[in-house]
Amino acid sequence: MPSFPTLDEPLCGAVARLRPAAERDIPEVLIAHQDDPSLHLELGERRPPSGAEVGRRIELGSLERSAGTRLLLTITDLEDDECLGQVDVVETDWGQGRARLNIWVAPAARDRGLAGDALRLVAGWLVRDCGLERVQLLCEPGNAPALAAARAAGFVHEGTLRAHEVRGRHRVDLAVTAIIASDLGSF
Repeated sequence: MPSFPTLDEPLCGAVARLRPAAERDIPEVLIAHQDDPSLHLELGERRPPSGAEVGRRIELGSLERSAGTRLLLTITDLEDDECLGQVDVVETDWGQGRARLNIWVAPAARDRGLAGDALRLVAGWLVRDCGLERVQLLCEPGNAPALAAARAAGFVHEGTLRAHEVRGRHRVDLAVTAIIASDLGSF
């Protein structure tokens, strides 16, 4: 099974930088969940993570990257290395050449273009350097900021999956946005 290449240098865009998640990100991840009490629901989680859970997730990062199953990247700005959000590459299917992204940005760092730039960076890297053909982002249809970030990154809205996932105690619809290899020539 293929694996994700090691990021020796961060991926840098116009306003965002992506690097592998690290233990030093734990406080900012916990603060983001505290500042946005619905963040865990938007990410499909039943409850906010504990510090130990975030730490375990980061510890598993190297093994998951090597196995090609998952990759957690931290979003920073270009000025410093503080965690302002994360992009999680999940549901990677190397045989089909596709992966799904989850993204969040801390409330204090929103409306700065970080999410769109981060999505553009990771999608380009996954297609150009990792050989994937399709990268998708699924979010609730009412999540206007996520849909705007996806559009800004060049993702195309493909439709809605009705009652696709259980979030909390209810099934929710998910809007499907994706970028495919042939889309990357346009930016």
